[in-house]
Amino acid sequence: MSTGSRKTWEAWARSVPPLTCASTREPCHDPAATATRLAQARLADEYMVYEAQGGVWHFAAGSAVSVTANATGITAQAAGRTWTSRTDRKPLTAFATALSALRDAGEGRHFYGWAAFELAHLLHADPAAAGDQPLLRALIPAIEVTLTRDGTVVRAVDEAWARKVADLLAEPPAQGTAPDEPTPERTEGAIAAGTAAYGRAVGRTVGDIRAGLLEKAVVSRKVPLPAEPRPDFPATYLAGRRANTPARSYLLDLGGYCAAGFSPETVLEIGEDGRVSTQPLAGTRALGSDPAENERRRAELLSDPKEIHEHAVSVRLAWDEMAAVCRPGSVVVEEFMAVRPRGSVQHLASRVTGRLRPDAGPWDAFASLFPAITATGVSKRAALQALARHEEGPRGLYGGAVFRGNTDGALDAALVLRTLIGAGNEAWLRAGAGVTAQSSPEREIEETCEKLRSVAPYLRFAED
Repeated sequence: MSTGSRKTWEAWARSVPPLTCASTREPCHDPAATATRLAQARLADEYMVYEAQGGVWHFAAGSAVSVTANATGITAQAAGRTWTSRTDRKPLTAFATALSALRDAGEGRHFYGWAAFELAHLLHADPAAAGDQPLLRALIPAIEVTLTRDGTVVRAVDEAWARKVADLLAEPPAQGTAPDEPTPERTEGAIAAGTAAYGRAVGRTVGDIRAGLLEKAVVSRKVPLPAEPRPDFPATYLAGRRANTPARSYLLDLGGYCAAGFSPETVLEIGEDGRVSTQPLAGTRALGSDPAENERRRAELLSDPKEIHEHAVSVRLAWDEMAAVCRPGSVVVEEFMAVRPRGSVQHLASRVTGRLRPDAGPWDAFASLFPAITATGVSKRAALQALARHEEGPRGLYGGAVFRGNTDGALDAALVLRTLIGAGNEAWLRAGAGVTAQSSPEREIEETCEKLRSVAPYLRFAED
């Protein structure tokens, strides 16, 4: 970034109010429900719930301090003022510079946000394909609540915000009418929509692979939901979280997107000590209520050549992307081809870890690993080009990331899959499958249906 831009972010950072009010309360017995209730209270125009590792839920609200970047420009807001700068088609660099200014100003803070899938085109493929929509959004909250088994910690910019949350936490849960839910027939009808067109896209992608253009692509399909009745995002989140076993979960209304999701894997996890980890999941079978059938499918998954190949090439590329930003000799595969339950499916799962180089920061690692291999393909550049040819329209939040981090170097980013997404008056589901030379359209269609069942049966709808 230029000196002028750096001064812009220093001025912005000095305008960010600190979280001066902090208190610790007793633990809550149901952190998912409590976090959802805080979201439903609409304390501010924008909020995020983020379930981190180890059963810890975070709630953040208040968008008076925010950063938004697209391909050409970045805007920051604080204290009623707005700062702007060019990004020169490097929005992630500008975004990281803005957030690092908070650290340099001596104001250690958490931030919450998302990265749209189209950021990938600027990082790895065709910059013109990134479009002009926001690619990155973060809020630095006015109120932050952390819910753990040991206690509830509330941090706020002033006493007024702290009192609002304290009053909500003291209230008993509301006993209202349960939101509407879809019938099984309606759920299955939505899941089956658009499968013929998707099958043709899979067939074209297999042709590209057999022609040597790429090794794997994760081709997805969008399932639009009716405009009425409107989805109830908080109620959908709570119902879906009860039934899923995600690596991370999130509920948000931020930067023009609403989302309720149950992410099967992380794009990356970075600690303040520089340890970085990524968790590629690739290879899928259904997971139902019959233990014997689940075990049969598990054994099938572990012996299926197509699924094993799909997983192995993903782990290989994850290793290469980690090695690009980690200390030589530090990258290891700590887990290989375990089977993890994720809602309505089970996946082959591996974990690759390493230590960041002294000259690399968390956003350098994010740039190398984003978007997840398991949402794009191999090679990543060729896969992005194939997806641009064979998928209809931009993905937006799907296949991108929802994240929580701090200005001391920690960053935890969940892959946006198994998610109800809304923008404007539209809401939709989306699911994809890894396509290789051995793929058949029928099996990949079936896999997307299996994944959609992690969310569709738990959709809840608002009453007018």
